[in-house]
Amino acid sequence: MGRMALPTSLPAARTPDPTQAPPLRWGILGTGWIASQFTQALREHTTQRVAAVGSRSTESAAAFADRFEVPTAHGSYDALVADEGVDVVYVATPHNFHHPDALRAIRAGKHVLIEKPIALNADQAREIEAEAARAGVMAMEALWTLFLPKFDVVRQLLADGVLGSLRTVLADHGQYFEGDHRILRPDLAGGPMLDLMTYPASFAHWVLGEPTEAIARTTWAPTGVTGQTAIMLTHPGDAQALLHSSVVSPTPTTAAICGEEAMITFDPDFYIPGDFTVSDHTGATLRYTEPKVAHTGGLHYQAAELARRVAAGETASPLRTLTDSVQTMAIMDEARRQIGEVYAEER
Repeated sequence: MGRMALPTSLPAARTPDPTQAPPLRWGILGTGWIASQFTQALREHTTQRVAAVGSRSTESAAAFADRFEVPTAHGSYDALVADEGVDVVYVATPHNFHHPDALRAIRAGKHVLIEKPIALNADQAREIEAEAARAGVMAMEALWTLFLPKFDVVRQLLADGVLGSLRTVLADHGQYFEGDHRILRPDLAGGPMLDLMTYPASFAHWVLGEPTEAIARTTWAPTGVTGQTAIMLTHPGDAQALLHSSVVSPTPTTAAICGEEAMITFDPDFYIPGDFTVSDHTGATLRYTEPKVAHTGGLHYQAAELARRVAAGETASPLRTLTDSVQTMAIMDEARRQIGEVYAEER
């Protein structure tokens, strides 16, 4: 039997128009960089309403509210989640606070979108899953990559078997940081694992599912966090994933999905809007192109997806289920076990 030819064209993304998602009233929990990016994305690309912001100080909340024309500013997180004018809370605090702040919102009866990673480890993620189920609210990890239109095109290519039997996933994400950046601080669960490796690990899990084996190695940064970590995963059918992340040097931040018939190679930075190429053994190629925009051009897709599900009376999205989030955390838990990386809250 001859090899399967590439299709004549790529499928169109099926991502619904974010401006058509039913508007919810959002409360922003946290006032840092990602909270600002998310709020700006909602303002520019959706009809979602940012109704309130909460911070640990009245001054910080008021400054954020003034900047983004948010009607209500709360000087505590408890006041934010108790606000009856808020339907859904976006948790945008540092990594080691995602778990308690998500539970804070869930226990107040609010839907919650939790900035990635959903928690420090799989056990914390499972607790979020269980509490959300008990409360009857929607809880979702804000892994914005999997909600982008370009990844719906990839989703269709994989479902159609265009690549043939999948053999290899490659994914890398490295940046250089210095000084007192939060990613270099042990007290904020720093290092590449939760911040940068989340993308390669979730990407590999999305494509290949749960692994049967993981091997991890690391080097350490001078501040006491891991500097760069490599993970090799084995998956059913003898597929492999090779993953890498670093906070001590910039890296290509590319990715590839390789099958027996064809492969997809992603331009840098693979996890944000941008281009990719599908190629086969004959040299035939298909090119996907779109503007390479960063967070303010892409974070709104996940919010629109949550809003559509909530409006439909649902408590989960098939694009990123809590089971997916738990299993991705389990991959990183095993890697951390092997390299001896333990966060302060786990001791």
